[in-house]
Amino acid sequence: MLTEAVLIVDKPVGPTSFDVVRNLKKIFPNDKIGHAGSLDPFATGVLVLLLGKATKISNSLINSDKTYRATLTLGTETDSLDLTGNPIKTAAVPPLTEEQVASCLKSFEGEWSQLPPMFSAKKVQGVRLYELARMNVTIPRERVSVQLYRLDLIQWEPSQVVFEVHCSKGTYIRSLGKEIAEKLGTVGHLTALRRLSCGPFQIDGSATLEQIQAEPEEFRRRGYQNFTRLLMAATQDT
Repeated sequence: MLTEAVLIVDKPVGPTSFDVVRNLKKIFPNDKIGHAGSLDPFATGVLVLLLGKATKISNSLINSDKTYRATLTLGTETDSLDLTGNPIKTAAVPPLTEEQVASCLKSFEGEWSQLPPMFSAKKVQGVRLYELARMNVTIPRERVSVQLYRLDLIQWEPSQVVFEVHCSKGTYIRSLGKEIAEKLGTVGHLTALRRLSCGPFQIDGSATLEQIQAEPEEFRRRGYQNFTRLLMAATQDT
């Protein structure tokens, strides 16, 4: 019987990544299950779930590059930097052309020093920042260096920017949205976020929990193929 598996789930809006793990546990009750990099509840897309001994390779996927498509709404900033938060700041949106917005996005490509948001799972002295943020506590954070390999404008409408970003591990897209808005001369927050890839795994190869539940052993078989694919790639890299 195949045991190890790497399943690519298309996470819907609403549940946490741990909720998805719990739901998958109901489908595979005898397996140890973990995930390789969480997504915010409002975010969708590629969530890599690891079954059995595949959980031991989670770090390689957590440390891999990611690709996202984000919708940035300009004019209002929230405390969480996304649509789930409370508005804390408003500003007029200057008249902008598509060329100006595209140029702004391109200016972020390369190495970037980013400030982690308070509403994040990052730990400071053993405490997750979002736990402090929920108590309305803000503390100083150190900026971290990330790589933004590609930033492309997908769609531009007055007060709304849809962009795709290929980035290194540890990149906070909500913080990036805030920085883009500021460089455009206003404020903003994310109203949609979809992860399109995590390492070698693409959204096109993902499945919903409902699809996995309907054919659990077929998806376990595909997941085993994903697992062996990762092992082969790791062997070639060494």
